Amino acid sequence: MRKIGVVTTSRADYSIYRPVLLALRRRRVAFELYVTGTHLHKAFGESIRAIEQDGFPIAARIRVVPGASPRDISRTMGRVTTAFADVLEAHKPDILVVLGDRFEMHAMAVAAIPFGIPLAHIHGGELTHGAIDDMFRHSLTKLSALHFASTAEYARRIRQMGEEASRVIVSGAPGLVFSGQRARLTKEDIIRQFHIDFDKDVFLITFHPVTQEYVHTGIYIRNLLDALAGFNNAFFVFTGTNADTSYDVIEAGIRGFIKKRKDAVLVRNFGPEAYAGMLDHARIMVGNSSSGIIEAASHALPVVNIGTRQAGRVRAVNVIDAGYGTEDIRRAISRGLSAGFRQRIKGVSNPYFRPDAAEIVADTLCAVDLPSIRSKEFKDIYGRSK
Repeated sequence: MRKIGVVTTSRADYSIYRPVLLALRRRRVAFELYVTGTHLHKAFGESIRAIEQDGFPIAARIRVVPGASPRDISRTMGRVTTAFADVLEAHKPDILVVLGDRFEMHAMAVAAIPFGIPLAHIHGGELTHGAIDDMFRHSLTKLSALHFASTAEYARRIRQMGEEASRVIVSGAPGLVFSGQRARLTKEDIIRQFHIDFDKDVFLITFHPVTQEYVHTGIYIRNLLDALAGFNNAFFVFTGTNADTSYDVIEAGIRGFIKKRKDAVLVRNFGPEAYAGMLDHARIMVGNSSSGIIEAASHALPVVNIGTRQAGRVRAVNVIDAGYGTEDIRRAISRGLSAGFRQRIKGVSNPYFRPDAAEIVADTLCAVDLPSIRSKEFKDIYGRSK
């Protein structure tokens, strides 16, 4: 029986994996998780507890210390690669599933290459111009033998990178399947657990470092907080930031904002059921998270997407793009709060949704002929030069 290894680095990728893992469990195939990154840190919500509660098999925990400088990130990548080499030697998965664009994910994928373990990549072909994630994501595409693209446009981009068409599968975004089916917390449950005031307009706010522009992080977060301060009938719910370069600057700004107010809280890790409930009941989402691009449309939630971090991604009509300036952000939020905009996005179609996405990924992982994908050739769409 084949053994499927799954690399997970944070609550974000785990929420996407979860429907696939449930589908694998139903098929009674052997799989195991290799856990690293912010999963293992209390300061980032210690999201490994969600994996433990779900009962999925954790084969290895690779603990690293999050850092906020480029040097820290590079050193972390080296430590993760070294540690994962030992994990692979001990556990020997037949295929390794990786997702997205995190530097920890890339470090673990690099460790697998000398072992001849084929990689299956979820969410390749996407663009995020403002983040170094683009480079990691496209590199993971070239390291991988099998590709699950969330839209047809992204699948075309993967093929454009020289990948064989038969190995590129338009699966949709698997995380949306469970988002639509999970038992979401009710508004009353959320109030009881997180003390959120739904008598006001609830803003769900996630702002991550823009890693291509990290020297401007202080200005970006200050402008965002200044824009938020202009809304009086609001309750601000901040979620935790990624452990990327200058994340500490964002966290310091948020802590300072919350300290001065009674209408703001920080929830580092809602958990999947509570987060789905927040997407249902929040008035607006503000920030630069991929959740605003990929998930929020399924909840008809207005999103103000700030700056360049998500530039290049396919988005639905519920997303309002804004620059980094305080007034630009404020105008976009006002538009998103307006009755006319909310009416216009009712029934919005989510371009990332396919009801069978998790089943497509699970079926392929179980059925793919592994020897046939251990090597690959570059498919030149322009033809070879003579």
